[in-house]
Amino acid sequence: MTFPANEIFIKREDFTMKEKLEQIKAQALAQIEASDALDKLNEVRVNVLGKKGELTAVLKSMKDVSPEERPKVGQMVNETREEIEKVLDEAKARMEKAVREARLKAEVIDVTLPAKKALIGHRHPNTIALEEVERIFIGMGYDVVEGPEIEKDYYNFEALNIPADHPAKDEQDTFYISGEFLLRTQTSGTQVHEMEKGKLPIRMLAPGRVFRADEVDATHSPSFHQIEGLVIDKNITFSDLKGTLAEFARELFGEDTKVKFRPHHFPFTEPSAEMDVSCFKCGGSGCRFCKGSGWIEILGCGMVHPHVLEMSGIDPEEYTGFAFGVGLERIALLKYEIDDMRLLYENDIRFLKQF
Repeated sequence: MTFPANEIFIKREDFTMKEKLEQIKAQALAQIEASDALDKLNEVRVNVLGKKGELTAVLKSMKDVSPEERPKVGQMVNETREEIEKVLDEAKARMEKAVREARLKAEVIDVTLPAKKALIGHRHPNTIALEEVERIFIGMGYDVVEGPEIEKDYYNFEALNIPADHPAKDEQDTFYISGEFLLRTQTSGTQVHEMEKGKLPIRMLAPGRVFRADEVDATHSPSFHQIEGLVIDKNITFSDLKGTLAEFARELFGEDTKVKFRPHHFPFTEPSAEMDVSCFKCGGSGCRFCKGSGWIEILGCGMVHPHVLEMSGIDPEEYTGFAFGVGLERIALLKYEIDDMRLLYENDIRFLKQF
């Protein structure tokens, strides 16, 4: 049986192209099988299927194939490409799955293990003491009122019967900002603001931060907290003051706490006194905590000076009142037996977590 010469050439050409494609496919599959990483798979894809890959070179050589045979050769090239791409995708999927499983295995969480204990914050001793004082006086019918930390000289001094030449107004003791404005040295200014409103009677507690030009040591700080109380009503007497503060001391330090009042002087109260409480450590018998006296100074107090009432527009012939002030840090130091005020401001977690 004989064939035309050109038909014999075409068949041979097909056979040669098929061999070449089979060879490319075999080499590609071998390289895919030998690949152990995704980047190596990508190298195979580029070398075989890329713009400069072996299959692309075969397609470019089709210009030498007769027009009649180009569709057949093109089909063989596409089939080879599809087979290689299929194997590449399967290999890639297997490798990605293996990588994912390895990562999940490395990140596995044993739910039976004890969890890490979360650090829980603690309330500051000042906060605990303030809340306790507020609880006591709110129970007596007082309102808690806050005022500005930047105050006018008038409300911080003059309205409280403190004259212009008083030592407390010296720049060495008070932080002046500009002109008549300063950082308040006491929360008494808040009481004046309330008295000027004319809404009587008044039963108020004014806690807040105050500022004085003190050196930092175990008992002093340029920034600390005060709690000041004020009662204005008809027929208020010193007995009301003593009864209120005695009840406050018993609530704060214990039912067996005793109080005593010593005469003192404050410009804004007359008469004035300082109140001591019996030592809650030794019961008044004398110990290191009370320095052997059996008593601990706790606060200053007195009847509101008539001139202070007049300056706020209140008739001292009709109304009287009492006021008192206590350092919040002093209560915290005494109640929790802290011997250095600086510990309250150092934010040492070892100290704070005790409360």
